[in-house]
Amino acid sequence: MAESVKVLPEEIQSLIHVQEWDMRTREGIQRFRELKAKSLPSVALDGELVYEAIIPGQEVLSEEIRRRYAAKNENNGGPHG
Repeated sequence: MAESVKVLPEEIQSLIHVQEWDMRTREGIQRFRELKAKSLPSVALDGELVYEAIIPGQEVLSEEIRRRYAAKNENNGGPHG
């Protein structure tokens, strides 16, 4: 899954911060439980489990990131407010 995110267009990458958790660590297992994920791969955006047991295509993932970025910035008065 991390590779799918790493190859997103730079325009999209500039909007996100990527955090990976290793399921072989206590922290990774804890995060997996916090998200209430049931299978891998899983992708959370803004702390919400969005994709589970699938790897979305670049266009689908990019569109979801754009949509969430626009909604977040609209609610916060724009990117500078």
